[in-house]
Order: sequence, then structure tokens, then C-alpha cells
Amino acid sequence: MIKQLLSLPHLSLLFILLFSFGNSYAQGDLMIMPKRIVFDGSQRSQEINLANTGNDTAVYAISFVNYKMTESGNFEQVEEPEEGQNFAEDFLRYFPRRVSLAPNEAQTVRVQLTRTGNLEQGEYRSHMYLRAVEEQTALGEEEAEEGEGISINIKTVFGISIPVIIRQGESTTQVNLANIGLNREIETPKLSLELNRSGNMSTYGNIEVEHISAEGTSTQVGIVKGVSVYTPNSQRNFSFELRNAGDIDLNNGKLLITYKTEEGKVYNETQYNLN
Repeated sequence: MIKQLLSLPHLSLLFILLFSFGNSYAQGDLMIMPKRIVFDGSQRSQEINLANTGNDTAVYAISFVNYKMTESGNFEQVEEPEEGQNFAEDFLRYFPRRVSLAPNEAQTVRVQLTRTGNLEQGEYRSHMYLRAVEEQTALGEEEAEEGEGISINIKTVFGISIPVIIRQGESTTQVNLANIGLNREIETPKLSLELNRSGNMSTYGNIEVEHISAEGTSTQVGIVKGVSVYTPNSQRNFSFELRNAGDIDLNNGKLLITYKTEEGKVYNETQYNLN
């Protein structure tokens, strides 16, 4: 476990590095890097880096939760795996299980594989959940207000989660892009499509869109990073706004749509004629 108090200049440098690599996840005053963990080889342990960007000390309890992804890309918590879904939590251990971060403080959480010798081929996924723990107020410390009626104190519990994935064996996953549509009747044109996944593992990557004019000029008009289709889902519906739409003619030419991994491996590529 590594825990260190960062001075403000060092913390600023850390944040710059996190954002420059595009591999961090921030919500509230908590920054996490990386934003997902994948065990797919001989590596037996990995680290998650946490940083408190707020002005107050924060305490987080760490646990695992399990989610299923809907066709719209939302997540719903589940207690039992669906057919074709495997949880990873039984094959992972981590420490510490609770962290306290002062303002501008950073700490690492180590995640290790365990009992994976007899894993069947496929993918196993659970989500590491960091839940903010509010410091309890001592009894009698808060004075009740005088007056009639009932006083209700509503407090929001902050939490953030990242997927932890174990991949065993060779991937048989394929993706097909289908049902492409373009809404040009709104101020900022929006592209919609289906990602149809098959095989034993999930996908994660970027969708890039280029407009190719009748003369052959290519202009990037869209990019969305971190688009996933998790097992056991076979389909995800996705839509996003195009950029630079005012500079090109979306009534002519074609769109080249590519879904590929962050490393550049192409899952699928298709064309959409605009004429």
C-alpha cells in the first residue's frame, strides 16, 4: 500500500498526467486511474490510484457490486448472473478495503487474482465500488430546532465504480454495426446505430466517424471514446452528436464509421451513404 500526501504542485502535475493519458475517471472530488482493470494475461496484480481533489477529508469504503448492462447502455445492479454472465469477485482480492484521503492526498489500492487455476474460458466481470462514508456526529452534538413539525435531513451518498475484468482463453468476439441512421432535422445532427456483439467476451473501444465527400475529401465529424458492450449482451443501441456539421455537406458523400479498440484494432467498419 502506498499512501502519500501530495503538495499542490505535485498534485497538479498528477492531474495533468491523468488527463493527458485519458485513462482516468473523476466524479465529485474523487479521481480514479485507471478507469477499468482487465486481467488478460500473466499479470497477477494491478493497482488503482485514488486522489482526493476536494477541500475536505473523505473516507471511502471499498467493495464489489455486480451490474448488467441494458441495451441502452445503462447499468442495473444484479445479485445473480444472467445466462452467459460470470462474476469476477470470487477470484479477486484487494487491499485496503477502506481509505481515508485528506485534501490533495493520493493512495493506491492493489487488486490481485486468486483461485483462478480452474477458470473456464470466457470473461468474468465485477465492479469495484467506492462508497463515501460520512463521519458520524456524536449524539447530542447537533441541537434540534425548536418549533412544530417534523424536520427531515436528506443526505446524498456518493459512490463511484469501475469494472474489473478477468479474461480466460482466446477471444471469439465479433461486432457488427447495423441500423445506421442520421437525424439531420435538428440543430446538431445525431448519428444512431446498433452494436451487435457475438462471442465470449465484451468489447470496449472508440467509435470514429469520417465524412468523405464526392471529391474524396475526408473530414472527421465524430469520435466517442470508451463505448462498451458487456457480456452477456448481444446488442447495444447508441447515438451521439456529430461535430463540424456546419462545415460540411451532410446531404452528399458518405460516412465511414469505425469501431475499434483503444490500441487501434478494428472491431468493425461500415459506410453510410448520404445521397
